[in-house]
Amino acid sequence: MPVTKSAQKRVRETERKRLRNKPILSLCKSNIAKAERLISLGELDKAREAVAVAISSLDRAAGKGVIHANNAARRKSRLMQKLNEAQASAPAKAKPKAAKAKPKAAKAKPKAEKPAPEELDSGG
Repeated sequence: MPVTKSAQKRVRETERKRLRNKPILSLCKSNIAKAERLISLGELDKAREAVAVAISSLDRAAGKGVIHANNAARRKSRLMQKLNEAQASAPAKAKPKAAKAKPKAAKAKPKAEKPAPEELDSGG
């Protein structure tokens, strides 16, 4: 237990700050875990939204001083790295589907006949 009055006050202050910071940090951790889970499941559209929410909550926590700015930057960087790696591997799996779709779209449409240049000339 603290002995001096100032040390006792410090304990009270620290406890108040801990209680104030706890929900913010908990929300950050939950948002990051949700984003990582979606990335690992391969649901990239939902994962992009979840990553944006997680980054926003990390920025908010850093702005309030709950975590250090460098800590937030490191977590955001790692999260984006996981998302980018998942996106890079996803098109490799989707390329055969895209290759099949191209020949269907490549059919030539019959072109309308253009009038001969003599017909366009007014003769004047």
